[in-house]
Amino acid sequence: MAATTDFPIPLHEYKVVPLDPKQPTLTDEQREQLEKNIQLCRDAIIFFTAIGGAKGLGGHSGGPYDTVPETLIMHGFMENGRQGGTPGIVPVFFDEAGHRVATQYLMSVLEGEMDIEKLFHYREYLSHLPGHPERGFTPGVKFSSGRLGHMWPFVNGVALANPDKVVFMLGSDGSQMEGNDAEAARLAVAQQLNVKVVVDDNDVTIAGHPSNYLPGYDVGKTLAGHGLKVDTGDGEDLDSLYRRMCAAVTESGPVALMNKRKMCVGIEGLEGSAHGHDVIGTKVAIDYLKSRGRAEAVEYLESVEKGPGGPAHEGCDASSVGKNRDLFGRILNEILDAIPEEQRIASVKVFDCDLEGSCGLNHVRKEHPEVFVRGGIMERGNFSAAAGFGYEVGKQGVFATFSAFLEMVVSEVTMARLNQSNVLAHFSHAGCDDMADNTCHFGLNNMFGDNGLPDEDRDNTRLYFPADQHQFRKCLKSIYNDLGLRFLFSTRSGVPDLLNENGGKLFGDDYEFVSGKDDIVREGTAGYIVTFGETTYRALDAVIKLKASGIDVGLICKATLNVYDEEMMQKLAASPAVLVAESFNVKTGLGSRFGTELLKRGFTGRYNNIGTHREGSGGLWQQMGYQGLDSEGIQKAIRELVK
Repeated sequence: MAATTDFPIPLHEYKVVPLDPKQPTLTDEQREQLEKNIQLCRDAIIFFTAIGGAKGLGGHSGGPYDTVPETLIMHGFMENGRQGGTPGIVPVFFDEAGHRVATQYLMSVLEGEMDIEKLFHYREYLSHLPGHPERGFTPGVKFSSGRLGHMWPFVNGVALANPDKVVFMLGSDGSQMEGNDAEAARLAVAQQLNVKVVVDDNDVTIAGHPSNYLPGYDVGKTLAGHGLKVDTGDGEDLDSLYRRMCAAVTESGPVALMNKRKMCVGIEGLEGSAHGHDVIGTKVAIDYLKSRGRAEAVEYLESVEKGPGGPAHEGCDASSVGKNRDLFGRILNEILDAIPEEQRIASVKVFDCDLEGSCGLNHVRKEHPEVFVRGGIMERGNFSAAAGFGYEVGKQGVFATFSAFLEMVVSEVTMARLNQSNVLAHFSHAGCDDMADNTCHFGLNNMFGDNGLPDEDRDNTRLYFPADQHQFRKCLKSIYNDLGLRFLFSTRSGVPDLLNENGGKLFGDDYEFVSGKDDIVREGTAGYIVTFGETTYRALDAVIKLKASGIDVGLICKATLNVYDEEMMQKLAASPAVLVAESFNVKTGLGSRFGTELLKRGFTGRYNNIGTHREGSGGLWQQMGYQGLDSEGIQKAIRELVK
């Protein structure tokens, strides 16, 4: 790593330009400084986000890069307000696209609220620069954005609380797909809120171009239909953009500015590409910075080394790691291959929510486009569409998104259950492992999917979280034809193959997955750890180390989360101690209900449950240890029970 700590993009040259929205024409001096500021900030964003990418931490470069011009004009309006100009502007860069967090970090530095040195540590563990903004966690960050579609309704409330001021919100054509924004638009119009929505309309989301996969969708027309004044123009034409923003600010009531531009405009190899949504590749960033004459930035990037990997674990094969979120699509293809084409088209529909590559559905799109539906960023509607398709016996709706978004479809889950629909739902990125996007992207409250009534066992909803790729494969193939709602969870991270005491695969060829049946990973006399998913291999390492130290603890893998294996429950009820270890929310996860179920069966031993209980720390695999869910943390928790 280069020894220098001097930031190689001269942000000290940035000079905020006070801009009076009542003067809609830029002076030559204002335009010259704004153009210089825009290029300076774009270079900085490419540089420090590329550092995160080079370290293997991921991130997002294109969105914050694109929206620099409108952000800096907003900054100028805010500065004018600080100097006593009118109208007053709420001095927050509200942004509904949380992945554009680099904007917040850069502006925090430019406003003197964060040390510039912090930018070298974008998305690192304990750096307090996670992948989405979190209020109170990062210096200068004034709001928590959540995922997508959460901010506009929130900003409406800010506007109601500040009726004499203008409130800006940076928008995007992707975020505007969410149903929350439609509701927010209607309220803003009805209440004539002074909200100015500045939409980066670049026709790009994660999975591609909305104009291709959602033909007919037009953000400007949609917002006009809700009653907003809509002003469409070129986001890269600085004079035009400034005039349009001045007009929006000086007009009373809600206004939407549609700024048309290509994603990553001016970056060779990324311009107009969906790949620009993610973190910029190191080579592309270096080439860009070279073209800008940023030799010191190039030198620094060339010296960046990938971040440290996680610790080794006993009881698993680290040379064989399965990424279950990707395997979902591959295994689903095997199932679809075996169904005759005519029957397949009539009986299966697979709904993607613009996360196909993250959930494995890209494989289905490539191999079986005849059953694939590109649903866009609309989790609630897509889940219900999958349920409607699976309304009849013999038809199967398949749905996939991130686990954090399960909270957004709980009402739709209830309606699907009441309609006795058949839905196979894959929720990837469960838990907190490998999640530099941090707290808002943690998939913690997944047990909310189990919200039916125990009415004479009529509810056949099932939640599954297999522990490695082999159990995942057996599980998916076993449950595919089951009736009702099936929630299958996977992690963002890969998980190693689990081994039995003889060194063979724990879930090998002779293993049969049975819904509702728990699996004994290791026997023990001092007590048992009950776990599932990516916590299993960490718990197995803990068990092996505990046994070596003389504490004979066993391990149970409970891959079916919401059904109690009575034979196993009797075994555990007779045990002197039980610890549930999981990456779900410690308040709402398996452990929050498991102790009660043990008591019902006569348990008199000692019990505890550990899970995610702290807001995130940034970083990747380190998140689990931060929550006390690594091997060391699990050992500590069980020792306290059996001492």
